[in-house]
Amino acid sequence: MSGRSDVKAITISDEVVADADFIVTAARPNTTATLANTSFASGGARLLSVTTAGTGDSGKTTTITGTDTYGNSISEVITSTGSAEAVNGSKYFKTVSSVECSAQYAANITVGSQAGAAQAVFTERMRLKGFSIVSGGTAGVIQFYNNTPEDGSVLFKARTLGTDNTTIDRTIPEDGILFPNGMVVQYTVATIDMMTFFYA
Repeated sequence: MSGRSDVKAITISDEVVADADFIVTAARPNTTATLANTSFASGGARLLSVTTAGTGDSGKTTTITGTDTYGNSISEVITSTGSAEAVNGSKYFKTVSSVECSAQYAANITVGSQAGAAQAVFTERMRLKGFSIVSGGTAGVIQFYNNTPEDGSVLFKARTLGTDNTTIDRTIPEDGILFPNGMVVQYTVATIDMMTFFYA
């Protein structure tokens, strides 16, 4: 039927807080760790961290395997220090399928999520036509990636206002912004309550 728009909309809501033992609760695995959870309630991806309780684990590694925001296989090796502390990863995991330790740790470790999050809007070529963002109680920056954060680049950024439930609405002129390899948004939990993206 003529006159119908080809613009689609997707809404993302993510208020799942960071959790230091969401993936692996306190344990001393010899090799393979038991997973407490393998994905996030928001449906998005998170940066992960490994926290050690002991001080004799310098150089020991934890290899995390799973999928990225597009559902592609990824892995990351996180190397512990000689201190009882968290070491943060830099890849966004939508799912986790395994956590492997290079050797048994001197004390318990946990594997969990950071506040850094990312979600795919569309995995193929698209044009962003507009967006509506409901701010959380903290101001923050939302980055718009062409492709995944691991393989792509930031085309532009937007900032939330930091006043809870305040909405930012933007319409992009002409044909919109082209994302040749699909679009992923990266954000920090608590800076957004809900986001809706309009694309074609």
